[in-house]
Amino acid sequence: MSTSPSALHAVVADDFEAVNQLIIRECSSQVPLVEKIAHHIIDSGGKRLRPLLVLLSARALGYQGDKHLLLAALIEFMHTSTLLHDDVVDESSLRRGKPTANSQWSNQSCVLVGDFLYSRSFEMMVRVGSMRIMEILAKVTCVLAEGEVMQLTNVRNPKITEQQYRQVIYAKTAKLFEGATQTAAVLAEATPEQQEALREYGAQLGLAFQLIDDLLDYEGDAATMGKNVGDDLAEGKPTLPLIYAMQQGTEDEALLIRQAIRKGGLEQLDQVLAIVRKTGALDYTREQARLCSEKAKACLELLPPSPYRETLVLLTDLALGRKS
Repeated sequence: MSTSPSALHAVVADDFEAVNQLIIRECSSQVPLVEKIAHHIIDSGGKRLRPLLVLLSARALGYQGDKHLLLAALIEFMHTSTLLHDDVVDESSLRRGKPTANSQWSNQSCVLVGDFLYSRSFEMMVRVGSMRIMEILAKVTCVLAEGEVMQLTNVRNPKITEQQYRQVIYAKTAKLFEGATQTAAVLAEATPEQQEALREYGAQLGLAFQLIDDLLDYEGDAATMGKNVGDDLAEGKPTLPLIYAMQQGTEDEALLIRQAIRKGGLEQLDQVLAIVRKTGALDYTREQARLCSEKAKACLELLPPSPYRETLVLLTDLALGRKS
């Protein structure tokens, strides 16, 4: 089976189309600007990976109802609301190669529409009708917010450790992956062991995706990624390639990277890139992503064989091989 995004969606094509239609319906609002901004961010070309995880996980566990569609859609709303807020916080002008909502409308409007999408996701959550799922996703929203605050407080801080970095990427990225797969398992009334396995699968997959995302910032292609190489450095974000390069480089090299992180901007990008490559920081980051991917894959052994499980396995390969 191909690991292209379209091939990964094929096994749940009907479910996926139903989720897309549900997302469009749930964007409705009596306030025209809310609909405009919501549709802008939702239609901006994302992979819909988190709702895909819900659909695949539920079906892999034999779920036969239709509430997984609602769960998948509300997970996407939660994710989309964080994107709106993130772009405002990061003062981003591009996302996936297209103008961000905050570059077309005001920051205030985008923050408030992000709040609307969060609120709508909780409306939908009530309709799913599971107190356990509400409990899990309420916790997810808190951890997501904590992760973004942790990342913000670490901007221009070259003293962050690898352990602290991992805490940040777990909270801001992996936690929602984990919530998607865990709640799908709860909805399917899986065994406690299967619920835990799906929770851990989501967490490890999310970590792998974020590690590769941070790696691509130093070796990716701007046209493919939809953002510029070095954006994290420009914002003063100390991600794993920089943390490892500071550990492995000479004193002078570590000093240069520390100064670049504190200053932000791209004046020293070429020098930083040279040090990152020389110290093997990209290889190290990719290896850490591979380890997370393998852990995720191992979690799926508790699921019965099916095309859905096979696709969940292939997603772990996609995490490592992606270019955007």
